[in-house]
Amino acid sequence: MPEVRTVATHCPYCALQCGTRLTRERRGVTVRPTDFPVNQGGLCQKGWTAPSLLDVPDRLRHPLVRRDGELVPVSWDTALDTIATGVDRIRAERGPDAIGVFGGGGLTNEKAYLLGKFARLALGTSQIDYNGRFCMSSAAAAGTAAFGLDRGLPFPVTDLGGADVVLLAGANPAETMPPLMQHLRSPELIVIDPRKTATAEQAALHLQPLPGTDLALALGLLHIAVLDGFSDVDYIRERTNGFEAAWQRAMSWWPERVERVTGVPVSEQRQAVRMLAEAGSAYVLTGRGAEQHSKGVDTVSGFINLALALGIPGRAGGGYGCLTGQGNGQGGREHGQKADQLPGYRMITDQAAREHVAEIWGVLPEVLPGPGRSAYELLDALGSDDGPRALLVFGSNPAVSAPNAEHVVRRLKSLDLLVVADFVPSETTELADVVLPVTQWAEEEGTMTNLEGRVLRRRRLQVPPGHARSDLEVLHGIATRLGEPGHRYPTQPREVFEELRRASAGGKADYSGISYERLDAGEALHWPCPDGEHPGTPRLFLDGFAHADGRAKFLAVEHRDAGDVPAEVFPLTATTGRVLAQYQSGAQTRRVAELNEASPEAFVEVHPDTATRAGLAEGVLARVTSPRGSTIAKVRLVPTMRTDTVFLPFHFPGDGRANLLTGDALDPRSRMPEFKVSAVRIEPHREVVAP
Repeated sequence: MPEVRTVATHCPYCALQCGTRLTRERRGVTVRPTDFPVNQGGLCQKGWTAPSLLDVPDRLRHPLVRRDGELVPVSWDTALDTIATGVDRIRAERGPDAIGVFGGGGLTNEKAYLLGKFARLALGTSQIDYNGRFCMSSAAAAGTAAFGLDRGLPFPVTDLGGADVVLLAGANPAETMPPLMQHLRSPELIVIDPRKTATAEQAALHLQPLPGTDLALALGLLHIAVLDGFSDVDYIRERTNGFEAAWQRAMSWWPERVERVTGVPVSEQRQAVRMLAEAGSAYVLTGRGAEQHSKGVDTVSGFINLALALGIPGRAGGGYGCLTGQGNGQGGREHGQKADQLPGYRMITDQAAREHVAEIWGVLPEVLPGPGRSAYELLDALGSDDGPRALLVFGSNPAVSAPNAEHVVRRLKSLDLLVVADFVPSETTELADVVLPVTQWAEEEGTMTNLEGRVLRRRRLQVPPGHARSDLEVLHGIATRLGEPGHRYPTQPREVFEELRRASAGGKADYSGISYERLDAGEALHWPCPDGEHPGTPRLFLDGFAHADGRAKFLAVEHRDAGDVPAEVFPLTATTGRVLAQYQSGAQTRRVAELNEASPEAFVEVHPDTATRAGLAEGVLARVTSPRGSTIAKVRLVPTMRTDTVFLPFHFPGDGRANLLTGDALDPRSRMPEFKVSAVRIEPHREVVAP
C-alpha cells in the first residue's frame, strides 16, 4: 500500500455523521473535517480523536473461545465451528426461537440488513432486536402515527439555521452533537430539560420540569395555544385529523395545574407558546429526554400535537423532528434488525411486505418468522424456559447500556452460548463464550444514513489488524456452517447494498434509486429515492403527509405517572444522560486518553441543599440506590439542579453503571425502557471492610 492514503468518509459516532477526511501516513492516521453540510468544517472532541480508536492497545485481533473459564485465542474455523455446533444443538433441543440476535445502531446499512436476513433465514428465529430500541423508538412510533412516516429530521439540518425559534424537548446537542449548534446560533432556543445543560445555557427560555412530567407540560402548552388564540385554525381544518379528541385531553391541563405537576411557572409556559406562535419560522425537536419513558410515545405525540396546532409541520421553514442519536440510528431501524420490521421500513406482519421480501430472498413468505420480542424483553427472557438459550450480539454492549443492568448481566450469564462480535473488549465480551474480532469504521466500506435520512458512503482507509474480519464475513461463515447457500450472504458491501435496494423498493424507506455510483459521484440523496433518476427527498410532507388521505393525525394522549414514583424510602428522582467526552456505553471513548482525561469516572450531579441534607460534599463518593440496585459515583454540586432530582451519565462500567438504577417499565407501544426516571435515595458511600 502507498505510504500516504486519504479517503473522504464520516465520523464513527453520532447521527450527524460529520464529514471527515482521513489520511494515513507512517506516523499514523489524522483526521480533518470537511465542509459537509451538517458540520460545515467543524468536529467535536470525539470526532477529532476518533483515529485513536484504530490502534488501541487492547484491540481485538483474534477469535476467542472460552475454555476452562478463560477466553483463549483460536482459529476462525474453530470459533465459527463452535458457534454453529452450539446453535445446531440448541435449535434441535428447543427450536429456532431458542436463538436470539441483538444488533446495534452503529452497524452500517449493509450489516443491519444482512443481520436481519441471517436471523430470519439462517437461524429461523423471530428473536432479533437492537439497541436502537433504547434510543429513538418512541419518536419513531409517534412520528409514524402522526405523519405516516418516521424519518428523524424530515428536512435538512441546514434548514434550522434559518429559523426564528427552535424548541428542544429533552435534547442537549451542545454535548451530544456539538456541530449541530452551528445551525442553532441564529434561532432563539426554547429548551425543555430538568437540568441546566450546556444547551439550556444558550437558550432564550429554559423550562425545567420534574423528570417524567414532560407530557403534562406538552398538554399544557397545547392548552395555552388553543385558549390564547395561537392555534392555526385553517391548517388544522385543511391538513389534519383528530384535533377535537386531542383537545379534549388537553382541555383539563390549565397552566396552574401544569405548574403544580411539572414545576414550570405559568409565565414561562405562556412565553414558550408565544415565542413559537409568533415566529415566522419555527421547529419543534425532541430527544431522548422526551422519549426514554414508559409513556415516551405519548410524550412525543404531545409535542407533535403542539406543533400541529401551531401549523408548523409540512411547511417550508418549519417542522417537527427527532434528533436521532446513534451513528446509523436511522438506517439501522429501516432494514430489518428490529423485531417487528423487514427491509424498507416494512412491517413483518404485513403479508404484502412478507411476499415482497421473501421473493428477493428466494424463499416462500411462510418461511419468514413473525415478530419477536423487543430489546429489553429479549434480554429479560434470556436463559428462561421459553426464552433464547443462545444470543449473538453485534455492535452493542448491553451489560452497560441496558436498563436494570445487573439483572441483564445475570440473564447473559445464564445462557448456554453467548457470542459477541466487536472490535474492542467490553463488559459484554467479558461474559461471552465466543468473541469475534471485527472491523471498525475506517477499515470497511458501506453506507450509513444520518438523522436527515441522507445516505452516506463510509470508505475504507486501511486493512484491519490481526485476524479481524467484517461482520458480513462473520455472518457468511456462520450461515454456511448451518447449511445455508453461500450466495445468500454476500461478503462484499456493494453486493449487499444492491440487494438492499431491491428489498426496500416500494417501502416507506425506499433506497432503490440510491447506488454507490451516485453516492461516489457526490449526489446528496435522501430517502425515499424510488428510481435512478429521482433526486431524493430532502424535505418531506410539503405536499401532504404520508397517510392515505394526505393529512397528519393528532393523537389523543394523557399524562400518567412514571413507573417509579418518589416516596419516603426513595424520595428523589434520578435521570440519566450523556456527557460531551464519552459516547454510549463508553467501550470506545474510555479507551481514548484525551476523552478519558476529560471525563474519567462516574459522577452524580446534586443540588447543594440536597447534598447537605444527605451528608454529602463536593468530590466525595455517594451511593445512589433505587429499588433495583445501587451505583457509586463522585458528587458534583450543581446549584442549577432541581432539589428533587439527581443526574448520572450512563457511560461508565462496574459499580458506576447508571443503569443499575433504571427499571423494566416499558412504553406499551414502542417498548422503550424508562431510562429517564428512577426513584432513588442518595447517601455517603461507606467502604465495606472485610473482617
